[in-house]
Amino acid sequence: MHKYAASFDSATGMLRALSRYLRGRDFPSLGQFPAAVEPVASRVLGAANRLPRRHSERAYALSGWSEASAPAKLARLRADELAEWVVGHYPRRRYPVVFVGSASGALVHLAAALGAPWLPQTLLVPVRQRGGHPDAPKDCLSRVRPAGEAMLAANPDLILHHMHDANQDRLMIAGMSYFRIKWRRLPAAYRRFLDECLDGTLVVSDCEVRWPTTRIGERYVFQHGALGGLSPQEYRLGSPEIARYLASHGSPYRSWDAPEPDGESPEAEWGFEPELMDDLRDAAGRAGNDVAVLRFPDPEALTPAVADLYRSWYASRGLPGDRLLVESFLLLEPWWTLRTGSVPYWMVFNSERSRKGLLSYLDGGEPYDEIRMALFSHGVESPGIAPIDAWQDVLARARKVGVFAGVDPRAFPRDFAVFARMHRDLSRVRTTYPMPLALPLSRVEEALGAREDVSWTAA
Repeated sequence: MHKYAASFDSATGMLRALSRYLRGRDFPSLGQFPAAVEPVASRVLGAANRLPRRHSERAYALSGWSEASAPAKLARLRADELAEWVVGHYPRRRYPVVFVGSASGALVHLAAALGAPWLPQTLLVPVRQRGGHPDAPKDCLSRVRPAGEAMLAANPDLILHHMHDANQDRLMIAGMSYFRIKWRRLPAAYRRFLDECLDGTLVVSDCEVRWPTTRIGERYVFQHGALGGLSPQEYRLGSPEIARYLASHGSPYRSWDAPEPDGESPEAEWGFEPELMDDLRDAAGRAGNDVAVLRFPDPEALTPAVADLYRSWYASRGLPGDRLLVESFLLLEPWWTLRTGSVPYWMVFNSERSRKGLLSYLDGGEPYDEIRMALFSHGVESPGIAPIDAWQDVLARARKVGVFAGVDPRAFPRDFAVFARMHRDLSRVRTTYPMPLALPLSRVEEALGAREDVSWTAA
Protein backbone atom coordinates (compact mmCIF):
# COMPACT_ATOMS: atom_id res chain seq x y z
CA MET A 1 0.00 0.00 0.00
CA HIS A 2 0.96 3.64 -0.46
CA LYS A 3 2.06 5.38 2.73
CA TYR A 4 -0.75 7.97 2.45
CA ALA A 5 -3.67 6.20 0.73
CA ALA A 6 -6.07 4.16 2.90
CA SER A 7 -6.57 0.48 2.09
CA PHE A 8 -10.07 0.58 3.62
CA ASP A 9 -11.28 3.20 1.15
CA SER A 10 -13.82 2.50 -1.61
CA ALA A 11 -11.57 3.78 -4.42
CA THR A 12 -8.51 1.87 -3.22
CA GLY A 13 -10.41 -1.39 -2.77
CA MET A 14 -12.03 -1.09 -6.19
CA LEU A 15 -8.71 -0.21 -7.82
CA ARG A 16 -7.09 -3.31 -6.35
CA ALA A 17 -10.00 -5.63 -7.19
CA LEU A 18 -10.10 -4.49 -10.82
CA SER A 19 -6.34 -4.51 -11.32
CA ARG A 20 -6.11 -8.04 -9.97
CA TYR A 21 -8.89 -9.11 -12.32
CA LEU A 22 -7.00 -7.66 -15.28
CA ARG A 23 -4.02 -9.75 -14.20
CA GLY A 24 -6.19 -12.88 -14.11
CA ARG A 25 -6.41 -13.02 -10.32
CA ASP A 26 -9.18 -13.08 -7.76
CA PHE A 27 -9.40 -10.77 -4.73
CA PRO A 28 -9.11 -12.78 -1.49
CA SER A 29 -9.76 -10.92 1.78
CA LEU A 30 -9.97 -7.57 -0.04
CA GLY A 31 -6.33 -8.06 -0.95
CA GLN A 32 -5.26 -8.02 2.68
CA PHE A 33 -4.31 -11.71 2.94
CA PRO A 34 -3.17 -14.29 0.36
CA ALA A 35 -5.67 -17.05 -0.34
CA ALA A 36 -3.34 -19.55 1.38
CA VAL A 37 -3.70 -17.82 4.76
CA GLU A 38 -7.36 -16.89 4.36
CA PRO A 39 -8.61 -19.76 6.58
CA VAL A 40 -6.37 -18.50 9.40
CA ALA A 41 -7.53 -14.91 8.86
CA SER A 42 -11.13 -16.11 8.92
CA ARG A 43 -10.62 -17.80 12.30
CA VAL A 44 -8.85 -14.78 13.78
CA LEU A 45 -11.49 -12.35 12.56
CA GLY A 46 -14.22 -14.75 13.67
CA ALA A 47 -12.76 -14.65 17.17
CA ALA A 48 -12.86 -10.84 17.01
CA ASN A 49 -16.59 -11.09 16.26
CA ARG A 50 -17.08 -12.76 19.65
CA LEU A 51 -15.29 -10.07 21.66
CA PRO A 52 -17.39 -7.77 23.86
CA ARG A 53 -18.73 -4.79 21.92
CA ARG A 54 -16.27 -2.29 23.41
CA HIS A 55 -13.25 -4.42 22.54
CA SER A 56 -14.37 -5.32 19.03
CA GLU A 57 -15.11 -1.66 18.26
CA ARG A 58 -11.70 -0.66 19.57
CA ALA A 59 -9.95 -3.28 17.44
CA TYR A 60 -11.83 -2.14 14.34
CA ALA A 61 -10.90 1.51 14.95
CA LEU A 62 -7.24 0.68 15.52
CA SER A 63 -7.07 -1.21 12.22
CA GLY A 64 -7.86 2.03 10.42
CA TRP A 65 -5.88 4.34 12.70
CA SER A 66 -2.73 2.35 11.95
CA GLU A 67 -2.91 3.55 8.33
CA ALA A 68 -3.43 7.24 9.15
CA SER A 69 -0.64 9.77 8.70
CA ALA A 70 0.51 12.28 11.31
CA PRO A 71 -0.71 15.81 10.44
CA ALA A 72 2.86 17.12 10.22
CA LYS A 73 3.60 14.68 7.38
CA LEU A 74 0.80 15.90 5.10
CA ALA A 75 2.95 18.70 3.69
CA ARG A 76 5.25 16.01 2.27
CA LEU A 77 2.46 14.27 0.32
CA ARG A 78 2.91 14.58 -3.44
CA ALA A 79 -0.06 14.03 -5.72
CA ASP A 80 2.14 12.89 -8.60
CA GLU A 81 3.53 10.04 -6.48
CA LEU A 82 0.00 8.93 -5.60
CA ALA A 83 -0.91 8.90 -9.29
CA GLU A 84 2.19 6.80 -10.08
CA TRP A 85 1.08 4.35 -7.41
CA VAL A 86 -2.40 4.10 -8.96
CA VAL A 87 -1.24 3.36 -12.52
CA GLY A 88 1.37 0.92 -11.20
CA HIS A 89 -1.45 -1.49 -10.37
CA TYR A 90 -2.26 -2.20 -14.02
CA PRO A 91 -0.50 -4.33 -16.64
CA ARG A 92 1.21 -2.15 -19.24
CA ARG A 93 -0.55 -3.10 -22.47
CA ARG A 94 -2.88 -1.52 -25.01
CA TYR A 95 -6.52 -1.17 -23.93
CA PRO A 96 -9.41 -0.28 -26.24
CA VAL A 97 -11.15 1.40 -23.28
CA VAL A 98 -9.91 3.22 -20.16
CA PHE A 99 -12.18 4.71 -17.48
CA VAL A 100 -11.21 7.79 -15.46
CA GLY A 101 -13.25 9.49 -12.72
CA SER A 102 -15.80 8.59 -10.07
CA ALA A 103 -15.86 5.35 -8.11
CA SER A 104 -18.70 2.82 -8.19
CA GLY A 105 -18.74 -0.92 -7.62
CA ALA A 106 -21.00 -1.25 -10.65
CA LEU A 107 -18.37 0.62 -12.69
CA VAL A 108 -15.76 -1.94 -11.60
CA HIS A 109 -17.93 -4.74 -13.01
CA LEU A 110 -18.51 -2.76 -16.20
CA ALA A 111 -14.77 -2.22 -16.60
CA ALA A 112 -14.10 -5.92 -15.90
CA ALA A 113 -16.56 -6.93 -18.63
CA LEU A 114 -14.70 -4.66 -21.08
CA GLY A 115 -11.24 -5.71 -19.87
CA ALA A 116 -10.59 -2.03 -19.08
CA PRO A 117 -8.66 -0.26 -16.30
CA TRP A 118 -10.11 2.56 -14.20
CA LEU A 119 -8.14 5.51 -12.81
CA PRO A 120 -9.88 7.11 -9.80
CA GLN A 121 -10.19 10.87 -9.46
CA THR A 122 -10.64 10.60 -5.68
CA LEU A 123 -8.57 8.91 -2.98
CA LEU A 124 -8.83 8.85 0.81
CA VAL A 125 -5.93 10.13 2.91
CA PRO A 126 -6.61 9.40 6.63
CA VAL A 127 -5.03 11.84 9.09
CA ARG A 128 -4.41 11.12 12.76
CA GLN A 129 -6.21 13.37 15.17
CA ARG A 130 -5.93 13.73 18.93
CA GLY A 131 -8.52 15.10 21.31
CA GLY A 132 -11.46 15.59 18.99
CA HIS A 133 -14.88 14.03 19.58
CA PRO A 134 -16.67 12.35 16.65
CA ASP A 135 -19.88 14.24 17.48
CA ALA A 136 -18.12 17.64 17.35
CA PRO A 137 -17.27 18.05 13.65
CA LYS A 138 -16.56 21.77 14.05
CA ASP A 139 -13.83 21.09 16.61
CA CYS A 140 -12.36 18.24 14.55
CA LEU A 141 -12.10 20.56 11.55
CA SER A 142 -10.17 23.17 13.55
CA ARG A 143 -7.68 20.55 14.76
CA VAL A 144 -6.62 19.30 11.31
CA ARG A 145 -7.27 22.37 9.16
CA PRO A 146 -3.59 23.49 9.22
CA ALA A 147 -2.52 20.07 7.93
CA GLY A 148 -5.04 20.30 5.10
CA GLU A 149 -3.88 23.77 4.13
CA ALA A 150 -0.23 22.68 4.15
CA MET A 151 -1.04 19.69 1.92
CA LEU A 152 -2.89 21.90 -0.57
CA ALA A 153 -0.06 24.46 -0.64
CA ALA A 154 2.31 21.70 -1.78
CA ASN A 155 -0.17 20.21 -4.29
CA PRO A 156 -1.86 22.87 -6.45
CA ASP A 157 -3.59 20.24 -8.61
CA LEU A 158 -5.66 18.86 -5.71
CA ILE A 159 -9.00 19.80 -4.16
CA LEU A 160 -9.55 18.70 -0.54
CA HIS A 161 -12.91 17.45 0.74
CA HIS A 162 -12.62 16.96 4.50
CA MET A 163 -15.46 14.49 5.13
CA HIS A 164 -16.78 13.87 8.64
CA ASP A 165 -19.46 11.20 9.10
CA ALA A 166 -20.12 10.24 12.71
CA ASN A 167 -22.97 8.00 11.61
CA GLN A 168 -21.38 5.45 9.28
CA ASP A 169 -17.70 6.11 10.07
CA ARG A 170 -18.11 6.63 13.79
CA LEU A 171 -15.51 4.10 14.92
CA MET A 172 -12.86 5.18 12.43
CA ILE A 173 -13.10 8.95 12.96
CA ALA A 174 -12.69 8.64 16.73
CA GLY A 175 -8.95 8.96 16.10
CA MET A 176 -8.63 10.28 12.56
CA SER A 177 -9.97 12.66 9.96
CA TYR A 178 -10.98 11.68 6.43
CA PHE A 179 -9.23 13.80 3.80
CA ARG A 180 -10.66 12.94 0.41
CA ILE A 181 -8.53 14.44 -2.33
CA LYS A 182 -9.70 15.00 -5.90
CA TRP A 183 -7.53 15.78 -8.89
CA ARG A 184 -8.67 18.93 -10.70
CA ARG A 185 -5.85 18.62 -13.23
CA LEU A 186 -4.81 15.38 -14.90
CA PRO A 187 -1.66 14.11 -13.16
CA ALA A 188 1.38 13.38 -15.30
CA ALA A 189 1.27 9.63 -14.50
CA TYR A 190 -2.34 9.39 -15.69
CA ARG A 191 -1.48 11.30 -18.87
CA ARG A 192 1.45 8.99 -19.62
CA PHE A 193 -0.71 5.93 -18.99
CA LEU A 194 -3.32 7.18 -21.45
CA ASP A 195 -0.64 8.04 -24.02
CA GLU A 196 1.02 4.63 -23.75
CA CYS A 197 -1.92 2.30 -23.10
CA LEU A 198 -5.15 3.73 -24.52
CA ASP A 199 -6.02 2.80 -28.08
CA GLY A 200 -9.69 3.59 -28.50
CA THR A 201 -12.07 5.38 -26.11
CA LEU A 202 -11.51 7.26 -22.86
CA VAL A 203 -14.70 6.98 -20.78
CA VAL A 204 -15.23 9.61 -18.09
CA SER A 205 -17.08 8.21 -15.08
CA ASP A 206 -19.19 11.18 -13.96
CA CYS A 207 -21.20 10.60 -10.79
CA GLU A 208 -23.36 13.70 -10.37
CA VAL A 209 -24.22 13.33 -6.68
CA ARG A 210 -23.66 16.50 -4.64
CA TRP A 211 -23.72 17.35 -0.93
CA PRO A 212 -23.94 20.49 1.23
CA THR A 213 -20.46 21.76 2.14
CA THR A 214 -18.73 24.60 3.98
CA ARG A 215 -16.09 26.52 2.04
CA ILE A 216 -12.80 26.62 3.99
CA GLY A 217 -10.54 27.84 1.19
CA GLU A 218 -10.37 28.13 -2.57
CA ARG A 219 -9.65 24.38 -2.91
CA TYR A 220 -10.83 23.20 0.50
CA VAL A 221 -14.37 22.25 1.57
CA PHE A 222 -15.77 20.54 4.66
CA GLN A 223 -18.54 17.94 4.24
CA HIS A 224 -20.62 16.88 7.23
CA GLY A 225 -22.19 13.47 6.61
CA ALA A 226 -22.06 11.25 3.57
CA LEU A 227 -24.20 9.25 1.18
CA GLY A 228 -25.82 6.29 2.90
CA GLY A 229 -28.43 5.96 5.61
CA LEU A 230 -29.25 9.60 6.41
CA SER A 231 -30.15 12.68 4.39
CA PRO A 232 -28.14 15.92 4.52
CA GLN A 233 -31.01 17.52 6.44
CA GLU A 234 -30.89 14.84 9.14
CA TYR A 235 -27.16 15.37 9.60
CA ARG A 236 -27.70 19.11 9.93
CA LEU A 237 -30.88 19.23 12.02
CA GLY A 238 -30.76 15.95 13.97
CA SER A 239 -33.68 13.71 14.93
CA PRO A 240 -34.92 11.64 17.90
CA GLU A 241 -33.32 8.57 16.29
CA ILE A 242 -29.96 10.32 16.07
CA ALA A 243 -30.26 11.51 19.68
CA ARG A 244 -30.86 7.92 20.85
CA TYR A 245 -27.93 6.72 18.75
CA LEU A 246 -25.56 9.24 20.31
CA ALA A 247 -26.83 8.41 23.81
CA SER A 248 -26.23 4.70 23.19
CA HIS A 249 -22.55 5.49 22.59
CA GLY A 250 -22.26 7.55 25.77
CA SER A 251 -21.90 10.80 23.86
CA PRO A 252 -22.43 14.13 25.68
CA TYR A 253 -24.10 15.38 22.45
CA ARG A 254 -27.62 14.74 21.18
CA SER A 255 -27.02 16.27 17.75
CA TRP A 256 -23.90 17.04 15.74
CA ASP A 257 -22.06 20.33 16.22
CA ALA A 258 -21.02 20.99 12.64
CA PRO A 259 -20.23 24.11 10.59
CA GLU A 260 -23.18 25.52 8.70
CA PRO A 261 -23.06 24.69 4.99
CA ASP A 262 -22.75 27.62 2.60
CA GLY A 263 -23.06 25.78 -0.71
CA GLU A 264 -22.92 22.44 -2.49
CA SER A 265 -20.02 20.48 -3.95
CA PRO A 266 -19.49 17.12 -5.65
CA GLU A 267 -19.97 14.52 -2.88
CA ALA A 268 -16.60 13.83 -1.25
CA GLU A 269 -16.35 10.09 -1.86
CA TRP A 270 -18.38 9.57 -5.03
CA GLY A 271 -18.92 12.86 -6.87
CA PHE A 272 -16.99 13.91 -9.99
CA GLU A 273 -15.11 17.21 -9.99
CA PRO A 274 -15.85 18.65 -13.47
CA GLU A 275 -12.73 20.84 -13.56
CA LEU A 276 -10.83 17.71 -14.67
CA MET A 277 -12.88 17.33 -17.86
CA ASP A 278 -10.87 19.71 -20.08
CA ASP A 279 -7.62 17.88 -19.33
CA LEU A 280 -9.24 14.53 -20.12
CA ARG A 281 -10.49 15.74 -23.48
CA ASP A 282 -7.06 17.16 -24.25
CA ALA A 283 -5.24 13.95 -23.27
CA ALA A 284 -7.51 11.80 -25.42
CA GLY A 285 -7.59 14.13 -28.41
CA ARG A 286 -3.83 14.54 -28.49
CA ALA A 287 -3.45 10.80 -29.14
CA GLY A 288 -6.43 10.57 -31.50
CA ASN A 289 -8.65 8.71 -29.03
CA ASP A 290 -12.38 9.22 -28.57
CA VAL A 291 -14.04 10.48 -25.39
CA ALA A 292 -17.35 9.29 -23.96
CA VAL A 293 -19.04 10.37 -20.74
CA LEU A 294 -20.93 7.92 -18.54
CA ARG A 295 -23.16 9.95 -16.21
CA PHE A 296 -25.21 8.60 -13.32
CA PRO A 297 -26.99 10.49 -10.51
CA ASP A 298 -25.42 8.52 -7.65
CA PRO A 299 -22.96 5.60 -7.46
CA GLU A 300 -25.65 2.96 -6.95
CA ALA A 301 -27.78 4.24 -9.85
CA LEU A 302 -25.41 2.52 -12.27
CA THR A 303 -26.02 -0.88 -10.66
CA PRO A 304 -29.28 -1.97 -12.38
CA ALA A 305 -27.87 -1.06 -15.80
CA VAL A 306 -24.74 -3.16 -15.26
CA ALA A 307 -26.75 -6.04 -13.78
CA ASP A 308 -29.05 -6.09 -16.82
CA LEU A 309 -26.02 -5.91 -19.13
CA TYR A 310 -24.43 -8.93 -17.44
CA ARG A 311 -27.65 -10.93 -17.59
CA SER A 312 -28.06 -10.33 -21.32
CA TRP A 313 -24.35 -11.06 -21.87
CA TYR A 314 -24.72 -14.42 -20.12
CA ALA A 315 -27.77 -15.24 -22.24
CA SER A 316 -25.81 -14.54 -25.43
CA ARG A 317 -23.12 -16.94 -24.19
CA GLY A 318 -25.68 -19.64 -23.45
CA LEU A 319 -25.38 -19.29 -19.67
CA PRO A 320 -28.45 -19.32 -17.43
CA GLY A 321 -28.01 -15.89 -15.77
CA ASP A 322 -30.07 -17.06 -12.79
CA ARG A 323 -27.50 -16.26 -10.05
CA LEU A 324 -27.42 -12.87 -8.36
CA LEU A 325 -24.45 -11.73 -6.29
CA VAL A 326 -25.34 -8.79 -4.03
CA GLU A 327 -22.26 -6.84 -2.90
CA SER A 328 -21.86 -3.77 -0.69
CA PHE A 329 -19.22 -1.05 -0.46
CA LEU A 330 -15.76 -2.68 -0.41
CA LEU A 331 -17.11 -6.21 -0.62
CA LEU A 332 -16.89 -6.91 -4.34
CA GLU A 333 -15.24 -9.63 -6.43
CA PRO A 334 -15.15 -9.15 -10.22
CA TRP A 335 -13.17 -12.35 -10.88
CA TRP A 336 -15.49 -14.73 -8.99
CA THR A 337 -18.55 -12.90 -10.30
CA LEU A 338 -17.65 -13.95 -13.84
CA ARG A 339 -16.24 -17.35 -12.85
CA THR A 340 -19.53 -18.33 -11.20
CA GLY A 341 -21.72 -16.77 -13.90
CA SER A 342 -23.23 -14.39 -11.34
CA VAL A 343 -25.06 -11.17 -12.10
CA PRO A 344 -23.47 -8.42 -9.98
CA TYR A 345 -25.70 -6.11 -7.95
CA TRP A 346 -23.53 -3.63 -6.03
CA MET A 347 -24.87 -1.46 -3.18
CA VAL A 348 -23.24 1.66 -1.73
CA PHE A 349 -23.78 0.49 1.84
CA ASN A 350 -25.86 -1.72 4.11
CA SER A 351 -28.60 0.91 4.49
CA GLU A 352 -32.36 0.68 4.16
CA ARG A 353 -32.08 2.95 1.12
CA SER A 354 -29.88 0.38 -0.63
CA ARG A 355 -32.17 -2.48 0.43
CA LYS A 356 -35.17 -0.74 -1.12
CA GLY A 357 -33.21 -0.22 -4.31
CA LEU A 358 -32.42 -3.94 -4.43
CA LEU A 359 -36.07 -4.85 -3.87
CA SER A 360 -37.10 -2.49 -6.67
CA TYR A 361 -34.63 -4.19 -8.99
CA LEU A 362 -35.92 -7.65 -8.07
CA ASP A 363 -39.53 -6.54 -8.58
CA GLY A 364 -38.74 -5.27 -12.08
CA GLY A 365 -37.22 -8.38 -13.65
CA GLU A 366 -37.27 -12.14 -13.94
CA PRO A 367 -36.75 -13.92 -10.58
CA TYR A 368 -33.38 -15.40 -9.68
CA ASP A 369 -32.91 -19.03 -8.71
CA GLU A 370 -29.93 -18.17 -6.52
CA ILE A 371 -29.17 -15.02 -4.51
CA ARG A 372 -25.94 -14.63 -2.55
CA MET A 373 -25.35 -11.54 -0.47
CA ALA A 374 -22.28 -9.96 1.13
CA LEU A 375 -22.99 -7.19 3.66
CA PHE A 376 -20.32 -4.69 4.67
CA SER A 377 -19.94 -4.37 8.44
CA HIS A 378 -18.96 -0.95 9.77
CA GLY A 379 -19.21 -1.83 13.45
CA VAL A 380 -22.25 0.10 14.74
CA GLU A 381 -26.07 0.04 14.56
CA SER A 382 -26.19 3.44 12.92
CA PRO A 383 -29.41 5.23 11.96
CA GLY A 384 -30.51 4.22 8.48
CA ILE A 385 -28.99 0.74 8.58
CA ALA A 386 -31.23 -2.15 7.51
CA PRO A 387 -31.36 -4.88 10.19
CA ILE A 388 -30.21 -8.40 9.40
CA ASP A 389 -33.71 -9.89 9.34
CA ALA A 390 -34.70 -7.40 6.64
CA TRP A 391 -31.80 -8.65 4.52
CA GLN A 392 -32.86 -12.25 5.17
CA ASP A 393 -36.27 -11.34 3.77
CA VAL A 394 -34.54 -10.30 0.54
CA LEU A 395 -32.73 -13.64 0.33
CA ALA A 396 -36.09 -15.36 0.61
CA ARG A 397 -36.91 -13.95 -2.83
CA ALA A 398 -34.61 -16.57 -4.44
CA ARG A 399 -36.48 -19.46 -6.03
CA LYS A 400 -33.94 -22.09 -4.93
CA VAL A 401 -30.95 -20.81 -2.92
CA GLY A 402 -30.86 -17.59 -0.89
CA VAL A 403 -27.77 -17.36 1.34
CA PHE A 404 -25.30 -14.88 2.74
CA ALA A 405 -21.76 -14.91 1.32
CA GLY A 406 -19.43 -14.88 4.29
CA VAL A 407 -21.84 -13.04 6.58
CA ASP A 408 -22.43 -14.13 10.17
CA PRO A 409 -25.98 -12.89 10.89
CA ARG A 410 -25.36 -13.08 14.64
CA ALA A 411 -22.45 -10.66 14.46
CA PHE A 412 -23.69 -8.11 11.88
CA PRO A 413 -22.90 -5.16 11.78
CA ARG A 414 -19.76 -6.11 13.77
CA ASP A 415 -19.05 -9.04 11.48
CA PHE A 416 -15.39 -8.38 10.71
CA ALA A 417 -14.78 -11.95 9.52
CA VAL A 418 -16.87 -11.25 6.42
CA PHE A 419 -13.81 -9.64 4.84
CA ALA A 420 -12.17 -13.09 4.65
CA ARG A 421 -15.18 -15.37 4.46
CA MET A 422 -16.87 -13.76 1.47
CA HIS A 423 -14.11 -14.96 -0.86
CA ARG A 424 -14.15 -18.41 0.75
CA ASP A 425 -17.88 -18.82 0.15
CA LEU A 426 -17.72 -17.61 -3.44
CA SER A 427 -14.89 -19.99 -4.24
CA ARG A 428 -17.14 -22.89 -3.18
CA VAL A 429 -19.98 -22.06 -5.58
CA ARG A 430 -20.78 -24.73 -8.16
CA THR A 431 -21.12 -24.78 -11.16
CA THR A 432 -18.38 -22.53 -12.58
CA TYR A 433 -17.86 -21.33 -16.14
CA PRO A 434 -14.90 -20.42 -18.39
CA MET A 435 -13.80 -16.80 -18.16
CA PRO A 436 -15.19 -14.83 -21.11
CA LEU A 437 -13.52 -12.72 -23.75
CA ALA A 438 -13.92 -8.99 -23.21
CA LEU A 439 -17.28 -7.52 -24.13
CA PRO A 440 -17.14 -5.22 -27.19
CA LEU A 441 -17.55 -1.53 -26.38
CA SER A 442 -20.24 -1.24 -29.07
CA ARG A 443 -22.48 -3.56 -27.08
CA VAL A 444 -22.05 -1.47 -23.92
CA GLU A 445 -22.75 1.74 -25.84
CA GLU A 446 -25.94 0.24 -27.26
CA ALA A 447 -27.15 -1.12 -23.91
CA LEU A 448 -26.40 1.95 -21.78
CA GLY A 449 -27.31 4.45 -24.48
CA ALA A 450 -30.87 3.09 -24.52
CA ARG A 451 -31.44 3.53 -20.79
CA GLU A 452 -33.09 6.41 -18.92
CA ASP A 453 -31.45 5.88 -15.54
CA VAL A 454 -27.89 6.53 -16.83
CA SER A 455 -26.42 8.54 -19.72
CA TRP A 456 -23.75 7.47 -22.21
CA THR A 457 -22.76 10.26 -24.61
CA ALA A 458 -19.84 11.23 -26.81
CA ALA A 459 -17.88 14.21 -25.51
